[in-house]
Amino acid sequence: MKELITSLANRYGVRDWKDLKAGQAACFVDSGRLRDCLRWLRDEAGYAHLSFATAIDQLERGVFTLTYALRNHERGHSLLVHSEIDRTRPVVDSIHRLWAQAWTYQREMKEWYGIDFPGSPRVDEEFVLEGWQGPPMMRRDFDSLAYSDATYAERPGRASSDPAEHMKRELYPEEQA
Repeated sequence: MKELITSLANRYGVRDWKDLKAGQAACFVDSGRLRDCLRWLRDEAGYAHLSFATAIDQLERGVFTLTYALRNHERGHSLLVHSEIDRTRPVVDSIHRLWAQAWTYQREMKEWYGIDFPGSPRVDEEFVLEGWQGPPMMRRDFDSLAYSDATYAERPGRASSDPAEHMKRELYPEEQA
């Protein structure tokens, strides 16, 4: 593992390596070197499986943290590769040519966070939120209550009652008289 850490640091400036538990580690790489680093991990280091890709909104810091979970089945090792991108202009290279399923994760991140992956297949098509007209809803500054109040009409809520009182009325109506 020491050899992998050294290679990644020398080639791509990977930093903050952490062994999370047996068989799993995490590291950071700058977004401009992300795709090349992921390609090297796939082609040279044996991390052939992309388990998932997602984003975390770091609103206070003004960045999105992208996370790519890779698996090397031969070594029985998983690696989380993190990279930060600017929240005001969230654009990152697509990795759909490295792993075919990546375009699905990228479509999801585009729809939910507004992160663009130029050249990724169908990235601008609706994915889950058919007909959605609002801002990306997984951004932490999205005000769901304000959106709901502005979009949907007020309607009365359900009437509720104490369950014990309800059961007395329903099961023993003669005792209520």
